Amino acid sequence: MLRQELAGQKELVIQQEFAMNGFGVEIILSRQLADCLDTPVFIVDPDGTLLFYNHPAESILGRRFEDTGSMRVEEWSTIFKPCDDHGNDLAPERLPLVETLATRKAAHGSFWIKGLDQNLHNISVTSVPVIGRSNEFSGAMAIFWTHSQDL
Repeated sequence: MLRQELAGQKELVIQQEFAMNGFGVEIILSRQLADCLDTPVFIVDPDGTLLFYNHPAESILGRRFEDTGSMRVEEWSTIFKPCDDHGNDLAPERLPLVETLATRKAAHGSFWIKGLDQNLHNISVTSVPVIGRSNEFSGAMAIFWTHSQDL
């Protein structure tokens, strides 16, 4: 019971922080959705700044979100060392989430990343824009999963 109460209080604090930082309801709701999913999710603001990734993403990315915190697109698009099947580095603009930020349209791709724990993962990523009711671009969300050939 106490554990549930503490988890609820932590969630309330996070929601309040998001609201105080001026994030729209769409981003707040996206974050709540991500918390309920058993699939890894990564959420960024319109400038590409990482706002949140959920618990399932932590095992792939190699570190808890509480330990990494927010990152600018220039950092997160390279820190995980994205590469193709031949080990060639992928330019940030070839990543689905960066593409969605540029085009405000859904994007998909598969590639390898190295988690911050140095484990390699072959992932597929589908990214979608987060658009508010007023048709305002609020950011983007990437949903991703691993393939069995992880190293």
